[in-house]
Amino acid sequence: MKFTIIVTLRRALKGTSRANKEVLLVGIIILFVMVVLSVTGQFYLYDPTAATSDIFAPPSIGHIMGTDQLGRDIFSRVVFGARYSLLVSFIAVGFSSIIGTPIGSISALFAGKLDRILSVIFDALYAFPGIILAILISVMIGQGVYTTGIAVGVTFIPQYYRVVRGLTLSLKERPFVEALRAVGARSRDTLLHLTAYAIPSIIVIMTLNMASAILQVSGLGFLGLGLPPPTPEWGTYLGRGRDFITSGVWWTSAFPGLMIFINVLAFTLIGEGLNELIKPKEMKE
Repeated sequence: MKFTIIVTLRRALKGTSRANKEVLLVGIIILFVMVVLSVTGQFYLYDPTAATSDIFAPPSIGHIMGTDQLGRDIFSRVVFGARYSLLVSFIAVGFSSIIGTPIGSISALFAGKLDRILSVIFDALYAFPGIILAILISVMIGQGVYTTGIAVGVTFIPQYYRVVRGLTLSLKERPFVEALRAVGARSRDTLLHLTAYAIPSIIVIMTLNMASAILQVSGLGFLGLGLPPPTPEWGTYLGRGRDFITSGVWWTSAFPGLMIFINVLAFTLIGEGLNELIKPKEMKE
């Protein structure tokens, strides 16, 4: 498995253009800065939950993104909000990849009636609008970091299933698979070997799904179905800030929305860069 991954990376790196590497680098830098700010912010930022009498203060030197209706520093809240938005998104992507990848491999390897049943189920889930499905699941299982992550993660499972299943179907009749069977390899070993070929594609999908997860998590928060207040989550904060736009207080919603855009952009750039960097050559042809 390790040898397969190393060979794939070496082949892909030779054909990677400088522009793709720069796109990947820009995305990594944006994400790195955001992670550093969210981790170290407790040492130099205001308490994101501390209310003051300085309400609706516009952006200034003391509060570079202004304050909200409770006098809380918006910059501190959006920086700390990265912890929750990114954590929930990582949970969603991790959950969906762990569930969808092995099911896709098993479905393709054993085929038959099991494959037909699973294909119908996941095709139906894939056709269903992701945000609507996330809303339904969130209503059923409640609010919270892990429950929101699972609600969003369920919407991504069909993507991993379809990609891994398709790749496994194309590989399982290759000579090396027949050789594995000839030497008495167990089905589990064959499954792991085939899954190794899907790892580059899985990594790309996970990165792009992070961008989608941030949007879905923020969408649930905007609708009041995400993390409960006073958790400084971007979507929740954006939803509450919209009530004050008509009063001329634009900063309570503009900056949370900007943070959502920046992070979605970062993961999109990383995903596009990785798509050219580590995707196997044979999958492009």
